[in-house]
Amino acid sequence: MTVMNPLPLFQSHFSKLLDRYQKLIEQHQYDYLVIPSVEPIRQFLDDMDYPFKPNPHFKALVPLTEHPHCWIIIAASGKPTLLYYQPVDFWHTVPEDPSGEWTECYDIKIIAKPADALELFPKSARVAVLGQLTETFQALNPDAVNPDGLIQALNWQRAYKSEYEVACLAAANRRAAIAHNAARDAFYAGESEQGINLAYLKAARGLEQKMPYGNIVALNNHAAILHYTECQSEAPDEMHSFLIDAGVQVNGYASDITRTYSYDKANEFADMILAMDEMQLELISQMAANKSYVELHQQAHQGVATILKQFSFVDMEPEQMVNEGVSSVFFPHGLGHQLGLQVHDVGGHQTSVEGGTTPPPSEHPFLRNTRVMEPGHVLTVEPGLYFIDSLLAGLKDGPNDKHINWQKISAFKQFGGIRIEDNVLITESGNRNLSREAFTELS
Repeated sequence: MTVMNPLPLFQSHFSKLLDRYQKLIEQHQYDYLVIPSVEPIRQFLDDMDYPFKPNPHFKALVPLTEHPHCWIIIAASGKPTLLYYQPVDFWHTVPEDPSGEWTECYDIKIIAKPADALELFPKSARVAVLGQLTETFQALNPDAVNPDGLIQALNWQRAYKSEYEVACLAAANRRAAIAHNAARDAFYAGESEQGINLAYLKAARGLEQKMPYGNIVALNNHAAILHYTECQSEAPDEMHSFLIDAGVQVNGYASDITRTYSYDKANEFADMILAMDEMQLELISQMAANKSYVELHQQAHQGVATILKQFSFVDMEPEQMVNEGVSSVFFPHGLGHQLGLQVHDVGGHQTSVEGGTTPPPSEHPFLRNTRVMEPGHVLTVEPGLYFIDSLLAGLKDGPNDKHINWQKISAFKQFGGIRIEDNVLITESGNRNLSREAFTELS
């Protein structure tokens, strides 16, 4: 499979982003923005650090994701400065000299020690910091740390992906699709959760700490645990089902894909997966500019309720299931979220560029995106249907107990549940399913 290199698109992306930052500097009356990649966090009572995770404000401006102690300094005009940390070190891998077309966007200065940055920070100026205020930054004594008005404007604009960002997200989907197929094959070969996860990581060509989030690799009833990450080393005595929720990162941009499989490809659970897949694709077909994501989430509940009735789990009309909260027992999470530099990217509940919060409907509190869909938005679409004991217990004690086929639900608990998730770009003419494109290229 040919994977397009997004980096030739970086300079155009950077030019527009720099213009946005410099206008905000002027608007908010600062002289400089200083943006750290952040420092590693040391584990308590230890001499080791937690896995490094860069500041998203930093990786929005430069395609470096493994570089602590670096700094970007942006003035109201002119080329920004990148303080590039390159220590003298024999304990760890030393970063290579910066190279590639992206380096033309910066005046690059090499620092050998974190404290060396202090000599290069702007003096006698109004400085705002975007990131965590570390010991080094406290010495800088900035005028503002993450000023609200500036942060809100940046968070709002993060939803509109540039051509470069879309290329990064598409590449992340392609790499994840390869790894998903390897995990699927490992499942059908009878591997344990750990064995499946190792197959995924090998195909993704990365350590787990480099993945955008902890891989969810769930066999059988573990699929009913929404953020299951235990990853058992022994295979179960019997294989029933497999749910994998995993992505990769390309230049700091994440994919987030979920697939569900039945070990027996000709049973009723396999038919349910197919029904969920068709329903999810129908939802995606309706995604377009100026449409409500909240309404799409509500349609997903209608779709899940229809499947519950179709497969005789609940003897109620779908609309009644939704209105009385029965569908939420089986589909308790939101339909999806903004995706980009972070898996759950910022701004999903933001009301406007000035800020404000538009909360989700009270009956769907876990929905992470309430913004109207617009061209450039990249969103996940991940309806689910699960058999979760703690939620089913509340249903059993309620007025709709008599409408529930408890015997069948008991039989299906061994499968855990179903989730199917794609990453979708909203375009001027409709949408582009980055995940399905990637899997199609492999088929």
